[in-house]
Order: sequence, then C-alpha cells, then structure tokens
Amino acid sequence: MPTVKSLEDLKKIREEALKKRDIKNAPGSVQVIVGMGTPGIAAGARETLREVLAFIEEKNLPNITVRQTGNIGLDSWEPILQVKIGEDAPVTYGKVSPAAARQIMEQHVLGGKPVSAYLIPA
Repeated sequence: MPTVKSLEDLKKIREEALKKRDIKNAPGSVQVIVGMGTPGIAAGARETLREVLAFIEEKNLPNITVRQTGNIGLDSWEPILQVKIGEDAPVTYGKVSPAAARQIMEQHVLGGKPVSAYLIPA
C-alpha cells in the first residue's frame, strides 16, 4: 500500500481506486469473469484479476466489463477465467496465471482467437 504523506497523496490513491472500480463495472459487449472463490484465491486468482485490470488500463479498453464470481466448481482448474464476447457462448479457461491472463486478453479478447493451451475441456 502506498504511503500517504499529504492530502494530494490521498487524493491520488482515491482517484486510482475509483478508476479501477469503474473498469470493473464498465458496461460493454465483452465480459471477463474471474472465479474468486476460496480455491481460486488460494490458487492465485487475485494476481490474475490484477493482471486483467492492468491490461485493460494499459490498453485503455473501456468496453470490457470485468466481474468476479464465487467458486465455479472446478477447483483443480483454478484460477479460472471466463471470456464472453457479445452473444457468443462463454469460453472458460483454467490454470490462468497472470502471464496466461495477459495472453488470453491479447489473443482472445482483442484478437478474437481463443487460446487453446488454457481451455477447460468440455
């Protein structure tokens, strides 16, 4: 957590937090859902979520909604990330590290091509 030494520092921290909240709640045709149940968090879902939010912020992508959900029920595949673009069926990825999340965001969310290396078999 950043050190607060002045009112300006506090305002800056608040603005950053609000910006991240807005990214999570932005309406859009693309949804990225991260499983944040206890098994997901234990497997590293927080870091995966942070990487997704950082990617969206870096690329300035306002049309992507990021949501968190509870346990998806596939504990051995955690952290789990789901991508839903428009009316297409959701695509579910498992064992998504921060590096994998960045790859999924680049190739699937921006490029439209699912990343087969992390797909959970149906």
